[in-house]
Amino acid sequence: MALSKIGYERSEQMKSTAMGEFEAWASSYDASPLQRFLFQPAYRMVLEEIYRWRKDDDRPFDALDIGCGTGTLPAMLAASSLPVRAVGLDYSPAMCTVGEKKARETGLDDRLSFVAADSEHLPFPDGSFDVVSCSNSFHHYPHQETVVKEIRRILRPGGRFLLIDGFRDNVIGWVVFDMIVKAVEKEVFHAPWPTIDGYFRRAGFQAIRRRKFGFWLPLLLTVGEA
Repeated sequence: MALSKIGYERSEQMKSTAMGEFEAWASSYDASPLQRFLFQPAYRMVLEEIYRWRKDDDRPFDALDIGCGTGTLPAMLAASSLPVRAVGLDYSPAMCTVGEKKARETGLDDRLSFVAADSEHLPFPDGSFDVVSCSNSFHHYPHQETVVKEIRRILRPGGRFLLIDGFRDNVIGWVVFDMIVKAVEKEVFHAPWPTIDGYFRRAGFQAIRRRKFGFWLPLLLTVGEA
């Protein structure tokens, strides 16, 4: 019981820390240098994967980006030539508010919407989406395996889950993510790739593949098929 209570308190602390950080960061998030050096390369990788998968299919599809921040990635997807209906989901209401404002200003609000919610309890019925992405926010989730199972639940058969987070399984990644990022952000956990692989397999994903990219800020893309 004591361990269970400690685990609960830690998970609530991780969520509270993340909420505080991102609520405060929302107004200046798009001006952060991390956009150029960390986030944008990840966004391009997700878009490349989705485009390669859907470019020859003219049927409309539904995409969800979890941990969307101010919605840059789902906005890029909504602005593309693909027949997509995009949803951005973030734990921080302030991030979603900024995203909604950007969507209105760019005329994307007919193809892009936002939801403030907890990734452990996705507010969608089973089989709601064709593709789900999660880019550089997974390390903030206290119950990562629960999130992966929830994502599997809301994917349609044949759908894809694309996860990108810091690759900490080499020396550079260990220093960047396990030392520097953890010292700055405190309550975070960058899962080793075998751990992520286990999450995907136990959730029932098939055809799992991964791709490392980036040198000084190494990232790992993991893709699974529902």
